[in-house]
Amino acid sequence: MRIETTILRYISFAVAVLWAACSPAMAESVRIHGRITDGDNRAMEFVTVRVAGTAIGTMSGLDGDYSLSTAEADTITVVFTCIGYKEQQRKLVDAKGDVTLNMRMFRTVKELQEVEVSEVKKQIGAMQSVDVSAYRLSPDVSGGSVESMISTMAGVTGSNEMSSQYSVRGGSYDENLVYINGVEVYRPQLVTSGQQEGLSIINPDMVGKVNFSTGGFGAEYGDRMSSVLDISYRQPEAFEGSASLSLMGGSLSLGSGSGRFSQLHGLRYKRNNSVLSSMETKGEYDPDFFDYQTNLNFRLSDRWHMAFLGNVAINNYKFTPVNRETAFGTAMDAKKFKVYFDGQEKDRFETYFGALSLRYSASRSSSLTLFASGFLTNELVAYDISGEYWLDQAGTSGSDGVGGELGVGRYHEHARDRLKASVMTMAMRGVTAIGNHQISYGVQYNHENIYERAREWERRDSAGFSLPTDPDLLRVIYNLSSRQDFSSNRVSLHAQDTYRMQTESGFLSVSGGLRMSYWDFNKEFLVSPRVSVGFVPASNDRWALRFATGLYYQAPFYKEYRMIVADDNDNSVVELNRDIKSQRSWHFILGSDYTFRAMNRPFKLSAEAYYKALGNLVPYEIDNLKLVYDGVNATSGYAMGLDFKLFGQFVPGSDSWLSFSLMKTQETLRGVKVPRPNDRRYSVALYFTDYFPRIPRLKFSLRGIFMDGLPATAPRSTRDRGYFRTPAYKRVDLGASYALLPPLKEGESRSGVWRHFKAVWLGLDCFNLFDISNVSSYYWVTDVNELQYAVPNYLTRRQINVRLTVDF
Repeated sequence: MRIETTILRYISFAVAVLWAACSPAMAESVRIHGRITDGDNRAMEFVTVRVAGTAIGTMSGLDGDYSLSTAEADTITVVFTCIGYKEQQRKLVDAKGDVTLNMRMFRTVKELQEVEVSEVKKQIGAMQSVDVSAYRLSPDVSGGSVESMISTMAGVTGSNEMSSQYSVRGGSYDENLVYINGVEVYRPQLVTSGQQEGLSIINPDMVGKVNFSTGGFGAEYGDRMSSVLDISYRQPEAFEGSASLSLMGGSLSLGSGSGRFSQLHGLRYKRNNSVLSSMETKGEYDPDFFDYQTNLNFRLSDRWHMAFLGNVAINNYKFTPVNRETAFGTAMDAKKFKVYFDGQEKDRFETYFGALSLRYSASRSSSLTLFASGFLTNELVAYDISGEYWLDQAGTSGSDGVGGELGVGRYHEHARDRLKASVMTMAMRGVTAIGNHQISYGVQYNHENIYERAREWERRDSAGFSLPTDPDLLRVIYNLSSRQDFSSNRVSLHAQDTYRMQTESGFLSVSGGLRMSYWDFNKEFLVSPRVSVGFVPASNDRWALRFATGLYYQAPFYKEYRMIVADDNDNSVVELNRDIKSQRSWHFILGSDYTFRAMNRPFKLSAEAYYKALGNLVPYEIDNLKLVYDGVNATSGYAMGLDFKLFGQFVPGSDSWLSFSLMKTQETLRGVKVPRPNDRRYSVALYFTDYFPRIPRLKFSLRGIFMDGLPATAPRSTRDRGYFRTPAYKRVDLGASYALLPPLKEGESRSGVWRHFKAVWLGLDCFNLFDISNVSSYYWVTDVNELQYAVPNYLTRRQINVRLTVDF
């Protein structure tokens, strides 16, 4: 380096001498010298210094010093240039003799700032993108699911840590659309708790892109009232893979790609019995969850492309309870509930899904895609569990000095529920771009088959009396039977135009569409107009404004039109309501984004105000994850609220966000104004990532949720008869990941056996850091006087998990 600097100095000196020899004799000259530094006051070498309008110039040395001489003039302009730094100019007026001119150079940060700001993308439409790498190493009981990350978004609340189901702006779990590679997917229908649910259908190891909307989405998406989660799986360009192993199970994904063919496969296996063992009901937990998915893509020619998406999921849940002891109540009114069990539960949920698509690209601006897909679910819930229970007033004694008993009894719960459902779909969708317009259109046909056989009953006695008490008969407190076998057809079509243009006032995006559908089960024809407008003002492009409105319908699926009625013998049976109508929601959404820089890093503050006018509602109540619908259109109401989200890089290179939501929902149920079942009036969620100082390989992740409790009722009761709220849900999960082999940076490579590995991470998670007992539901104890006690069913407690993740 010093030799090169010396040579450059000699060349500069020789040029200056030659110029002086060839120029006319100068009567007087000015010597200009000084030191050049950067923004951090460090010396800069190889900075070019020249006198404008002449060939006189030099370069700075290792110490940042420079020196040159030039003829006297009225004004001398000195120019400083260096690659990667802004050009600087200084004018010397009537300079004479020896002049000291020091200079500080600053980097050309304009392009870098634009790149950083583009990462915090402003939202002008209904869909927002979610970084797929955000959840990769985050702590999550469900195993790193996309839904666990969605539940930290503004306006979204999860059900509990064991489940992938979520509610958006007060809607039910069934009001959310989920697409994978453009094909709608369905959830099992008979799942009643997070312990049974197992694995989500979305494999996080295969996800390439995630888009999500909390309302106001376009006409190309189907008939749901709340949200859309649009997932696209990756198409590998070369061989890749990842493997993960933890105390709760493991996963493996393998993919490869070439010019004409790509494949991606994912295997997952989960056993969360260690987590379930922290619950208050003790016994033998034997869950077994398996999932296989494949994504195949064939480029038949430059115009034709074929793809196949397949999924097989087999979830088994076996449980043999032994005993349970729960303390609840207040300090002034403490109670204790103890149960000894007999019996077991065996559940099996099988889902099979396949989709084949063929796309024809007529040109760069026009394409047409044909879809054929099938979904099949085979579900069995079977349990026979009996128990003897004691409900005591904790810390008190009865008249005999032994104990303050409030209730003693026995119960026996029995269920044999089987459901088979299939949905076969044929669809055609097209996209055409004409100028500033992008037109999308499509038509879809669904054929559904439902087969259900169900038999449930519960016998209960208290203090030797069977409930309900009857001097002549032995009766059960609850019984239900169902025998259904039917099919139906649905047809839908949509058209939408999105117009984008740059004007003198700013960037404008307008989207308008129409969706129509028909269902032969109830002979219902629906028309759903939808409009959204986005604008980025040219006067201040840090702002992005958006407005959306539209009419959205909740096309009923099987659970929503099942009615429970009493037959002549006072038994409960299931009948199908052929007069059911689709639930209706008018969306009005006004939102804005503001991007800014703080601590020299990009941030975005988002806010949305919304109002949803609801009609033709089908009332339902929540029992853990089970939604019990009335089966009739009996109510109307509204949902309104404010959502805020602060997103950015609190730590350079690592995304974090804080969301806050306020909400109010209401419906009129049999003349009584009550909140909707998923009415969480407030929620706060934090997802934060950091790197430990001086240990860049150690990554820290925190996921915290604090949200209001849900309205709850007694079994087979409704909110208009009375309700109370469960305690607020509070949970913090903490994770630390150490890079045994750090991810390769661009241009880096490894040698030996390590050249086959991209990264290796060793992780340690602490679930429920503060060991908070959250309530999922209640078990109700009834005494002979029909007095009911709500005994809380608590969720999982603090647990430790160790995981190893390998990318290759």
